[in-house]
Amino acid sequence: MNDTIFGKIIRKEIPATIVYEDEQFLAFLDINPVAKGHTLLIPKTQYTWIHEAPDELVGAIFIKSKELINAMRKGLPCDYVQVGVVGNEVPHFHIHLIPRQLDEVVVQTNRPHVPYENAAEMQQYAEKIAKEITK
Repeated sequence: MNDTIFGKIIRKEIPATIVYEDEQFLAFLDINPVAKGHTLLIPKTQYTWIHEAPDELVGAIFIKSKELINAMRKGLPCDYVQVGVVGNEVPHFHIHLIPRQLDEVVVQTNRPHVPYENAAEMQQYAEKIAKEITK
């Protein structure tokens, strides 16, 4: 059973301001928004990480994200919608859709930066990833 806060929202055990719902997905306003209209889109089936979700679901959730983005751009005062897939706040794969203005200053998070020692090391990392890509 999905005992995360998102599972409780899906089961209507706790309230949420729902923007969209169908058999597969639920979209609702974030209670701690970065901007007014900040929406979370989740699959109703729990997957902790995006890589655990079936390919069909990943494709479908991004198509639904695009639909929501278009609705947000029409209905809200925004120039674009920032998309974020972080995943560690709640152990349930979710997408952040944040309305933005082109001229606003986007606050950067305090995430650490780990630079490569040189171009050769950077190339080594690229090769490690590339060799594992399934064709």
